[in-house]
Amino acid sequence: MNEPLQSIVSAALRLLSDPRGLIELLLISAFFYWLLTLIQGTTAMAILRGVIIVYLGGAILGNVFGLSLLSWLLRNSLNALILILPILFAPELRRALEQVGRQGGMLRPAAAGAPTIEVVARVAQRLAERGWGALIVLERETGLGEYIATGTRLDAALSEELLLNVFFPHAPLHDGAVIVRNGRVVAAGCLLPLSDSGAGGGHLGTRHRAAIGISERTDALCVVVSEETRQISLANNGRIVRNLDEEKLRKVLQVIYRPAARRARWPAFRLVTRAFRRGEVQPHV
Repeated sequence: MNEPLQSIVSAALRLLSDPRGLIELLLISAFFYWLLTLIQGTTAMAILRGVIIVYLGGAILGNVFGLSLLSWLLRNSLNALILILPILFAPELRRALEQVGRQGGMLRPAAAGAPTIEVVARVAQRLAERGWGALIVLERETGLGEYIATGTRLDAALSEELLLNVFFPHAPLHDGAVIVRNGRVVAAGCLLPLSDSGAGGGHLGTRHRAAIGISERTDALCVVVSEETRQISLANNGRIVRNLDEEKLRKVLQVIYRPAARRARWPAFRLVTRAFRRGEVQPHV
């Protein structure tokens, strides 16, 4: 067994000899499990698997055949690997830190977004029945100002009629995304970042890749209606659920959708939160 593996085993034994060490080990395990759930289904998971396979394969070959140079390279590459991994996994780490930094998301009542959920669920079904493609982004804690800037500002009350007019196939804004904030359509015709993670499996059109892309970079939810298959999908946290209908979409949104707080409690804090708001983008078909 090479030195890195021996040090890991000895450290684990020291932890297990003390009850506090066992608690610490459980906490560390839970932390790494949480990190793995964040990168599951993304290119980062494939990269991590590749790194582990290469390292373990090299360690086995070095020990079995006595390859001292290979063992030396593996030992000395660990420090460099620790520095490289944060760069490789930058998007996933950013998303993890955003989740830690969000405040009060779990304490907000589900009813806060109920009117929005009803409108979105009903209009998604009507759009699917007509075969009109659509992208509806529901902003949560992470601000989408950057992506709003790529579209046309509307600042209009959310309604089925408005969304049907926006996504009418010959309407000038139908190719982009609609961004909804606190029950209002902030902008339409917005551009979103395309995902290349391969989440969702199979061939994904531009709309679905854009929906996954926005959910990878922020905590926003994105409802997709395919004009080809007339299917309703929902993207969240870099993953997409397909083949939804009005009722299923409504139930899912009731569980996971919590709009951001409308305003900060104190005016001074409100100015600070505005200064830290960020945004999103989407290219589309």
